[in-house]
Amino acid sequence: MNLYEETKFIMKQNNIFANKNLGQNFLIDENVVNGIIDYSNITKEDLVIEIGPGLGTLTSKLLEKAGKVICIELDPKMVKIITERFKLYENIEIINEDVLKINLNKLITENKTSTIKSAKVVANLPYYITTPIIMKLLEEKLEIESITVMIQKEVAQRLANIPGGKDTGSITYTIWYYTEPKIVLEVPRNSFIPEPEVTSSVIKFDILKMPRIDVLDEKMFFKIIKVAFMQKRKTLVNALTNGKIFETREKAEEALKNLNIDTKIRGEKLTIEEYQKLSDYITKK
Repeated sequence: MNLYEETKFIMKQNNIFANKNLGQNFLIDENVVNGIIDYSNITKEDLVIEIGPGLGTLTSKLLEKAGKVICIELDPKMVKIITERFKLYENIEIINEDVLKINLNKLITENKTSTIKSAKVVANLPYYITTPIIMKLLEEKLEIESITVMIQKEVAQRLANIPGGKDTGSITYTIWYYTEPKIVLEVPRNSFIPEPEVTSSVIKFDILKMPRIDVLDEKMFFKIIKVAFMQKRKTLVNALTNGKIFETREKAEEALKNLNIDTKIRGEKLTIEEYQKLSDYITKK
């Protein structure tokens, strides 16, 4: 029985239909599954957190490779399926909760043992909450080595772009601050049932031991970026003034001139290093 047939069988057996509200599309491409597993570089010393395991297509492979797999699944129907499917495995834990509400740091700490020494995140993420999940994983500064996830292709490209380049988003700076991102696999629409309306990519984030840049005030650094992208159609000077980072336009222009940054530039064009300089300048003031 191939993966397509197995998936259809499980769906029919459990009277399951993909829930569009939860962003469910079931992976049926064996090559993609194996690719995700290979790029994850999982060993028996790893704790793997899988977000949204669905029918357990990835889970079955993860259980073979990892020391332990923690599946976090919101849909009770899927929880029932994977609980039954993997009931003979001793290295699995299934949590029926919203991943955005879970204390992942505590979860990881509690599962570190003499044999499980590191943690990794592997998932086929629901596309409708991709950004909040990735932001949570990074902002909470989890003790993880890497994040390997399948997401919408356009989102993956934006996350992997070098800050200041084409299609940069505010999250791009967060990604590059904490990680080394790389798109490792392209996934066609016919790799799923039902077929999604968009093409997918697998992207891997290797977590840096230290942030890529050293800023004086991390909160200020990210606040400036947020303000700049909330008004991305405006020049950086206008955005910083409207966002109350500077009291007047003149002071904003003065700051950029002192830092040799074009006063007519938009926030999306700044490099991560230029945001660092601007953040440090404001912090020192």
